[in-house]
Amino acid sequence: MKRRMSFLFAFVFAGTCVFINSAHAQSGSVIKIDGSSTVFPITEAVAEEFQKEQKGKVKVTVGISGTGGGFKKFCRGETDVQNASRPIQTSEMESCKTAGIKYYEIPVGFDAMAIVVNTKNDWIKEISVADLKKMWSPEAQGKITKWNQVNPAWPNEPLKLYGAGSDSGTFDYFTEAVVGKSKASRGDYTASEDDNTLVMGVANDKFALGYIPFSYTEENKSKLKVIGVIGGDKAPIKTAVLPSKDTVEKGTYFPLSRPLFIYVSDASYKRAEIAEFTHFYIKNSAKLVPQVKYVALPAKAYDMAAENVKKGKLGTVFKGHSEVGLKIEDLLKKEKSL
Repeated sequence: MKRRMSFLFAFVFAGTCVFINSAHAQSGSVIKIDGSSTVFPITEAVAEEFQKEQKGKVKVTVGISGTGGGFKKFCRGETDVQNASRPIQTSEMESCKTAGIKYYEIPVGFDAMAIVVNTKNDWIKEISVADLKKMWSPEAQGKITKWNQVNPAWPNEPLKLYGAGSDSGTFDYFTEAVVGKSKASRGDYTASEDDNTLVMGVANDKFALGYIPFSYTEENKSKLKVIGVIGGDKAPIKTAVLPSKDTVEKGTYFPLSRPLFIYVSDASYKRAEIAEFTHFYIKNSAKLVPQVKYVALPAKAYDMAAENVKKGKLGTVFKGHSEVGLKIEDLLKKEKSL
């Protein structure tokens, strides 16, 4: 979907990009959203359509401070809606509980993390999770600095790594899926919560490798090369698999596909415009999620989410951590149990 930005302008400060409807910046109610840069394109699309429908009565601001950074604000009551590329974690649940913040957990789609290299890279078409672990584990810091230290068949050239910053839900999920523990990562790599920064880093360095949301690869396919991932013993397929709508839906792109969420504050939901925005988001996700290059959930998942909100089912179906390799049908079973 080509985003129509003619009536939007952006402020960039402290690493956060906030989009505001300039025509209505001085009037109407405000819905404050922050969090994941991965979920940002979905929420941006929903916010744009919602503001059009409201005809100036409501404006929506959408910040990008990463899932972790967003939850800090959300659990302080500073935002109404939280974009999250992973489930809320135990420490965040405790922070929200301490502050009296209750919330609805709403899955909105699925994403795949793509492993990308420079287009001039001619020595690698696929990579195993085991090799990714060699590259990214904390023990690799300062030691695994060349490609041939990971695989002798690869060149004796500098290994330049690009990945999500520590406040990102993508960072949390990637480290748990690849290294085996959330937030366990070497620190000597180029980190950013802005996925476009990672795209440009890999695109400009022949010896770079990075991980980014799959949605960012489509618009940058002339700049990046996506490589297949061999998932290991627990993977349903033992050969290399490329990320795609099909492999995410079938659960074969393992272990780097994951659900995406929004969290809506219960206190905020009591405001009519935020209740309306929440249901607008759920109703329109099936259409808008694919348009911004993510994988939509089955219709019954959105129906279930709407019903859970309608019935006031608060909280999370997760236990404070991501579940690596979660399939869409597994997510549906969890949401049904809320």
